[in-house]
Amino acid sequence: MEQRTFGRTGLRVSLLGLGAGQIGETDVTEEDAAAVLHGALDAGITLIDTAGSYGLSEERIGRHLSGRRDEFVLSTKGGQAVDGHADWTPGAVSAGIDRSLRLTRSDRLDVFFLHSCPADVLRRGDLQDALDTAVAAGKVGVAGYSGDNEHLAAAADSGRFGAIETSINVVDQANLRRVVAPAAADDGRPGVIAKRPIANAPWRFAERPVGHYGELYWERFRALDLDPAGRPWNELFLRFTAWAPGVDTAIVGTAKPDHLRRNLEAAERGPLPDDVLAALDGAWQRVGADWPSST
Repeated sequence: MEQRTFGRTGLRVSLLGLGAGQIGETDVTEEDAAAVLHGALDAGITLIDTAGSYGLSEERIGRHLSGRRDEFVLSTKGGQAVDGHADWTPGAVSAGIDRSLRLTRSDRLDVFFLHSCPADVLRRGDLQDALDTAVAAGKVGVAGYSGDNEHLAAAADSGRFGAIETSINVVDQANLRRVVAPAAADDGRPGVIAKRPIANAPWRFAERPVGHYGELYWERFRALDLDPAGRPWNELFLRFTAWAPGVDTAIVGTAKPDHLRRNLEAAERGPLPDDVLAALDGAWQRVGADWPSST
């Protein structure tokens, strides 16, 4: 598995990371969660991304991987939904960090992201101050921001974050084109985690999935009228995102070892050919140039 420099953070991460949201769901067994977590590390994945809001995810990472903690970069998220603290307050940030440390059985969180914090809150600066305090105390390695659109732009412009996490895929390119790619050649750029690289797999729906969280991506997928050039859709999408300019790692979420293996095999095929990228760009310019990122 290719390992990459993660922005200016000093960390190294695999080009494919594990999004650990699904392993936090209650219908996933402990055995399946353990198999995915250990299987990811065994395959060379060195980034696991989670959040305090992902059910049992942090707890399961701690339970199954505490003995392998030095083998991976752990990123998690918070800033809200912490008992005894109002959302988006320094107290919520600090308490969330302590809770994540306890649940993941870690002595540090390599990256802690403010999770979809609104731009107007970011402009206060007190949440960044709380993160900086946690970094100075050794609880957190890198202060990060996770979000999209104008909120991501505000975070990136502030210069207060060493890492960002945002939606980037074939049908969701606004953050890539407006924030991530323009900073790709900057030595001081933040580390970048791309989420939703396969766009919730819109090709699996023969008809509009009304009310499903993937409905918007399904609409865009149909509007772009793409040609996979003989490749499986998940491979096309994953290779696009993993090698997009400025992206350090693309996280794929799964609770099934077979799905993890399929994504690893796709990533091993490397970047897409130039003619395929040109066709994808042409489709985006034709119908998607004004699309904001999905939130």
